[in-house]
Amino acid sequence: MIQSFITRRSEERGFTLVELLVVMTLLSLVMVAMASALRTASQTEERVDVRLQRVDDLRTVSGFLRSILGRVSAQKIGTPVANGASPYFFSGSVSSMSWVGVMPARYGAGGRYHFRLELTDAGILLLQYMPWEGAAVLPDWASGESTPLLAGVTGLTFQYEDAAVEPPDWSAQWMITDRLPDRVSISVRTNSGPWPEIVVPLRVLPGSDPRTSGPVFGGT
Repeated sequence: MIQSFITRRSEERGFTLVELLVVMTLLSLVMVAMASALRTASQTEERVDVRLQRVDDLRTVSGFLRSILGRVSAQKIGTPVANGASPYFFSGSVSSMSWVGVMPARYGAGGRYHFRLELTDAGILLLQYMPWEGAAVLPDWASGESTPLLAGVTGLTFQYEDAAVEPPDWSAQWMITDRLPDRVSISVRTNSGPWPEIVVPLRVLPGSDPRTSGPVFGGT
């Protein structure tokens, strides 16, 4: 009788099969919720990293382009040019641009350089450059150096502003031969979406501006 009483009490303290199933179901739901929360947190972190990388690329590339495009040379080519061609070391089309500017000292040796900016077939925004050796020496890009500015680029478009007319006119190709553009607009499209338009004023170096005859002190 005592053994029967102990057995009955043990059975009363145990869990039924239904209770175990309920507990296992609740634990499964909790595990699913935790896994979903962790996956969402991981995806959010990845999106934040991608956005931060995109912002950093935009700031770095646009800052560099502004620094080398902000000071251009209006020095004319010392050799004869084709009829209708620009006499300046400047060429602007819808997909590429070349010019003579100043390499900032923080990026390497300072001084005037030939620059060419274009998009390669591999989707790389490429900057080519070589030292400017005088008005009679045209750039040989095969012997120049190059540096990739950005990968994953799906499109690159240039626009050039002529502020001599009212209202200022923007065109996809610079065809005017007696002056340089006043501003350049660069549109970059990447795998992660289009960038904000980069608009850079072209400030002509005083020493190369044909409108000046020499240095001016204390005047305009």
